[in-house]
Amino acid sequence: MKTIATILVEHLKSFQVTHAFGIPGKAVVPLLLAMEKNDLEFVLSRHEAGAGFMAGGYSRQNNSLGVAIGTSGPGGTNLLTAAGQAKAFNLPVLFITGHPSVKESGRAMGQDSSIFGTDLVKMFEPVTLFSARVERGDQFPLYFQHALETALTGRKGPVHLSIPADVLMEEIEPFTLSLPHLEQPVSPYMNEVKSLLEHAKRPLLFLGKGVHISQAYDEVKYLSLQYNLPVITTPCGKGTIRTDHPGYLGPFGLGGTQAASDYLNEGVDLLIVIGTKLTDMTLAGFSPNMYPEQVIHFDIEPTFIGKSIPVPTLPVIGDAKINLQAILDPAILESAATSLVERETLEAISSLTEKISAVTAVKLMRKHLTSETILFGDDGSHTFYAIQNFDIEKEGTFFADDVFGTMGHAIGYAIGAKFANPEQAIACLTGDGCTMMHGAEISAAVCHGLQIPFIVLNNGRLDMVDKGMRYNLGRSVGTVYEYPANLSLFGEALGAAAFRCFTAQEVEDALVFAQTYKGPTVIEIMVDPEEIPPTLKRG
Repeated sequence: MKTIATILVEHLKSFQVTHAFGIPGKAVVPLLLAMEKNDLEFVLSRHEAGAGFMAGGYSRQNNSLGVAIGTSGPGGTNLLTAAGQAKAFNLPVLFITGHPSVKESGRAMGQDSSIFGTDLVKMFEPVTLFSARVERGDQFPLYFQHALETALTGRKGPVHLSIPADVLMEEIEPFTLSLPHLEQPVSPYMNEVKSLLEHAKRPLLFLGKGVHISQAYDEVKYLSLQYNLPVITTPCGKGTIRTDHPGYLGPFGLGGTQAASDYLNEGVDLLIVIGTKLTDMTLAGFSPNMYPEQVIHFDIEPTFIGKSIPVPTLPVIGDAKINLQAILDPAILESAATSLVERETLEAISSLTEKISAVTAVKLMRKHLTSETILFGDDGSHTFYAIQNFDIEKEGTFFADDVFGTMGHAIGYAIGAKFANPEQAIACLTGDGCTMMHGAEISAAVCHGLQIPFIVLNNGRLDMVDKGMRYNLGRSVGTVYEYPANLSLFGEALGAAAFRCFTAQEVEDALVFAQTYKGPTVIEIMVDPEEIPPTLKRG
């Protein structure tokens, strides 16, 4: 017989989970003690949301299970935002929350997380794929198995288990747990897809972040070459294809390029959409004259297919990687590569003597970050500058979100990814508003000696909202900080190496330093507050 806490930890280790992230509290103490005894490292975050973001970054980097832990009551509610962000990224993260005592349920208890207090199970339901409370030891094996199956198979995503402290200490017989290997079916419409591709006169391939999720990088590249398809990406499809891929026209939507808009304006008969819900962020600037004659929409599930573009749409449900493999013919790739349209050439980096701009800052990042560096973009104008101007030299090295869009999430995601693979170069692009929300997590990077450059574009305002209000209303309200924070001093106070940069040369010097410094570096770049971001297409 073993305690449920011990069995839970042993199973996590069998799934190669090496780190869990959270903040301790009385209701989860048995779990933390079991982790210590079984050498599963608990990483202390500075806020539970930060722990959830770290677990998401860990999951993203390892393509496996992440674990975030919060105590009862506010410990659980603080994790909700991170769960919503993990759901937007389709990341399998197990959120574990506590409860004081199942035996005392119905009595007055501090931080009650049952139906008599703050019902965490109900709260987690909209932001996870599965949420349940384990109220007896004999329930745990099946509940745990169901949670892991839901998180790791099919449409992956976060799950939640509320386990009271007394249940964690219950003893049960150990059990084995193996998840079923589910073969992903090929869509029955692939022959029709192939026919449409072969007969298209002016097709266009539109890649979303679902390509990241299925890791279909080679498949979309070969599809483009085989069928002579020009390519555009959604804002968060950035990084699914190299910038120098023949026929890549850049992103569309917020942060989009003129080349992508021009191609759509000239008419498209077949739009092949892969791995995107086609949100308002993705379709910003998409006017009726751009409508294609036909859409082929690849997605893991059908909820939003056919809802955004009112034209005939062929749904291709399932894993994009598996479905695309059914129609690829590698034999003709070499000849196909020579006939694609040329991509738009990006302008050179601005002179180092010019006033610093966000565009210049992003291009200097590209100059000094290695092609292997994985960049996590936060929620704000800074990331859309990167979507438009940061060249991708290797697929799968840029991640951002335009669905849930939590300010500050990328800080935790970068930290979690570094824990998952300490040898992988990781960087974070964030803004002043994001840093003031969740920048305290940089302290965790300091304590563990994680080599991560946190590049902060600071213009003293919530820029994306500020510029949007000014563009649409002629003025903005509540978007400008009366006294902009000195975030280099903030980073220094947390123990990081820190720079405050006013010129391009200072940015270059800081980026060079960060490549060799054995710890986190906060690089605060004071950018032009009047620079117009590429986000004004959204109504």
